[in-house]
Amino acid sequence: MAGNVPGRRRGAAPRQAADGARPVPGHPGALTVVAPPGLPDPVLDLTVVVPYYNPGPALRSTIECAVEVLRATGASFEIVAVSDGSTDGSDASLADVHPDVVVRVARPHAGKGSAVRAGLARGRGRYLGFIDGDGDVPPELLADFVDVVNARHPDAVLGSKRHPASQVIYPPARRLYSWGYQQLVRLLFHLDVRDTQAGIKLVRRDVLAAVLPLMVEDGYAFDLEMLVIAHRLGYHDFVEAPVRIGRRFTSTVSRRVVVEMLRDTFAIWRRLRAAAPTPPGGAPAGGG
Repeated sequence: MAGNVPGRRRGAAPRQAADGARPVPGHPGALTVVAPPGLPDPVLDLTVVVPYYNPGPALRSTIECAVEVLRATGASFEIVAVSDGSTDGSDASLADVHPDVVVRVARPHAGKGSAVRAGLARGRGRYLGFIDGDGDVPPELLADFVDVVNARHPDAVLGSKRHPASQVIYPPARRLYSWGYQQLVRLLFHLDVRDTQAGIKLVRRDVLAAVLPLMVEDGYAFDLEMLVIAHRLGYHDFVEAPVRIGRRFTSTVSRRVVVEMLRDTFAIWRRLRAAAPTPPGGAPAGGG
């Protein structure tokens, strides 16, 4: 991968922003960039962040499998394992796991998005991404994602449960929820992505450097906000890749989760309407 990842942008040139900056919490414009810590220099092909919160014994096997898979690709890489305030002892399970390539980060519990952001902000890869630490999404898929990166150098590779080639044990209630949420995303943001929430993604470094400073979401809407802002800034080359998820989903969706996702989704929509980021020399790159 090294030397083959161009820094090109598709469409209108995105607005430049300082790497790693955070918006002012509660700011009415919410896309205001403040003093950035900056991203490290890219010296590796790939950074994979593994966020986790009380995942149990699945965490160690997930990390070990990810290391094995990535070594087989021939890419240079690091894995940043970020504890989102785990209390089940899973942090200690990583004490002796591949210290040459695994970086361990522990943070107070603040949400998956916060943990992912913390890992990405210290990543040294030319492509950076994340995979869930609970083993629901098999780390073997990382090899397929690396193949896509090598072949196409897209803005992002997104796992999609709704891809025709995906193999997912998915009850009808969850399928209906997923379909309905996707329709809402298309209506609000004009984002033509079939699944914004699958727990595996890789993003090219320049895309992430432009997007991270403008993000505020700390929960499960982190994925959506990242893609929506990238789309608004002129990045449209999103490749959806199939996933395999063998663990059976519950047949119902928690009312609390539904309410939080809808609340955060509309909050993203309101912030983007208020800020209306516009690439230089043109209209906003995305709808909504």
